[in-house]
Amino acid sequence: MNQARPLVPSRFVRPSIPRPGGGRDRAALVNESYEAIAEGSRSFAFASKLFDKPTRERVWMLYAWCRRCDDLVDAQDMGGALGDQAGIEDRLQAIHVLTRRALEGGATADPAFDALGQVAGEAGITLDMANEVISGFAMDANGFSPVTEKEMMRYCYHVAGAVGVLMARVMFAPNDSFIYDRACDLGLAFQLANISRDVIEDAGAGRCYLPEEWLAEAGLTRENYAEEENRFALAAVVARLVDRMEMYEQAARLGAKHLRFRQRWAVLSALRIYGAIGRKARERGQLAWDRRIYVPSYKKLWHVAVAFGEAVTRHAPEPREWPPYKREDLRPIAGW
Repeated sequence: MNQARPLVPSRFVRPSIPRPGGGRDRAALVNESYEAIAEGSRSFAFASKLFDKPTRERVWMLYAWCRRCDDLVDAQDMGGALGDQAGIEDRLQAIHVLTRRALEGGATADPAFDALGQVAGEAGITLDMANEVISGFAMDANGFSPVTEKEMMRYCYHVAGAVGVLMARVMFAPNDSFIYDRACDLGLAFQLANISRDVIEDAGAGRCYLPEEWLAEAGLTRENYAEEENRFALAAVVARLVDRMEMYEQAARLGAKHLRFRQRWAVLSALRIYGAIGRKARERGQLAWDRRIYVPSYKKLWHVAVAFGEAVTRHAPEPREWPPYKREDLRPIAGW
């Protein structure tokens, strides 16, 4: 029996060539990525405009992937209310598959993952680096809640500190471990600010990112810490959290000194704006969660102006006290 002949002679068939962005138009990926950051994080979108054009486009594309992964694992839209958590393992597996495909230069049919492929091709982001971030989504998928401060900081590393390292990569920061450690500190400070602002909202979704040991020292438990009658004690725990945030803030400033001026200005502006969120939570005490904490536009402009002066002078004094956990302490996934 004769074998079937190929429809097209093999000499005319050319293998598809992997390309960053899966072959999508780069300008379109940048535009869609900006739409994601403008809707998902007004504070970061505001500060990102201070970057030079190539840097801010890469930052937007990286953010789009982070936002999309977060939304996929939580079955939500742009950080809105949590959706049905059934099938979370399947969604996590989809993140792994699409991320790998994007980094191999394949099309993913998802603009955020194609954007990752584009920025990875430009900045040299590897699968191992991306997997450091995906591990944080896996921790949420497994119902993570920390017992100790170190466990809380390990979670913060995977969901934000590792993102800070990727941001240093897309800024083409000098390849120096000290600078990348400080970029990690930047992400950790951001995440601690987010936890302080969202602690009651997270509790409503069945998630607790405050260390159980800290709660116990304040006479609270995971079951009752968010109850209204316990807000005074909770405020003391969050004040402790914001104190930690400020330690990582100070360490991060030392890394910003080594960036180019526009990058330094943008990073210091973002650091001041996110820090203001945490400090508002501490200052309001038990009233912190009566209404959503945000930084109004005029205050953002003030922080940008102050950050400009810091960027010009490169003023970044040595921290009075270094944070207790370094990047090397937090990188092990420890079973998650």
